[in-house]
Amino acid sequence: MEETTTVLDTVKTAGTEAIQETWQLLHIDDLRRFITWENLIHVGVSLITMLIFYIVYRIIKGVVRKRLAVNMKPVLVQGISKIISYVFYVLMVMYVLGLFGINLSAVWGAAGIAGVAIGFAAQTSVSNLISGLFVVTDKAMKIGDFIEVDGVSGTVDAISFLSVRVHTADNQLVRIPNSLIINNKLKNYATYDYRRYVFEFSVDYSSDLDKTLEAIKQVPARCPTVVTDEGHEPAAWYVALGESGISMNLIVWCKRADFFQTKSDVCANVAKVCRENGVNIPFNRMDVTILNDATTPAASNA
Repeated sequence: MEETTTVLDTVKTAGTEAIQETWQLLHIDDLRRFITWENLIHVGVSLITMLIFYIVYRIIKGVVRKRLAVNMKPVLVQGISKIISYVFYVLMVMYVLGLFGINLSAVWGAAGIAGVAIGFAAQTSVSNLISGLFVVTDKAMKIGDFIEVDGVSGTVDAISFLSVRVHTADNQLVRIPNSLIINNKLKNYATYDYRRYVFEFSVDYSSDLDKTLEAIKQVPARCPTVVTDEGHEPAAWYVALGESGISMNLIVWCKRADFFQTKSDVCANVAKVCRENGVNIPFNRMDVTILNDATTPAASNA
């Protein structure tokens, strides 16, 4: 056993020495040619250059974020910050590729072809991205506003470069693409402090028109949420002669938060005032005539 172990150790040692000698023969000359003062200086300069680029990038990014945060929305500041980061990463990758002697013109050509292919495949996303720049810079809405776009209404939860997310009155999440916002009318109900409500109804042709108008003008005083200060005075007038009666409009103003309560109060008090003053609000009626079977032509022929 001892002789066998000695032989195995001798073979192992010999194999290791052979491998080391072969490795030295294959790579020692290459390493000696590579590890020169010129190459070491080149690597050091490259590392220092990359470090300087990174420091400059951090400084520029910090200054831009602070300056833009004064006059721009956080969403726009974040977007510009990401663009600066992407530009830095691209420049660093191109710089490293140049250090390894890679032909950058071929890389740019491949990137151009890939960009065209991606552009055709993502036309909708690109359209939303470009529209998002206009949505963010237009400042037509902010987080917390109640908006309506293409029949969808809700409170804004998030604004990004691709879409706007809102939650509806029945607490559903709706994602609205930015291209849809740009191509349709946007209603923002939270921009101003006051809202106007137009209540439309009709009165009977037999009503005393002067008495009816004076009675309707009493409605705003009965609604606690109606605003009556200068520039927001209530108003009422006749609009048109309709098929079922004379159309009227009662216009009142209220604070944005009281809009739905105001609608309810105005509707209830118009009905009460008309009832108290004997004003009839017409509605569509249907007259039904019941014919006796004996008088019909079919019955007489039988």
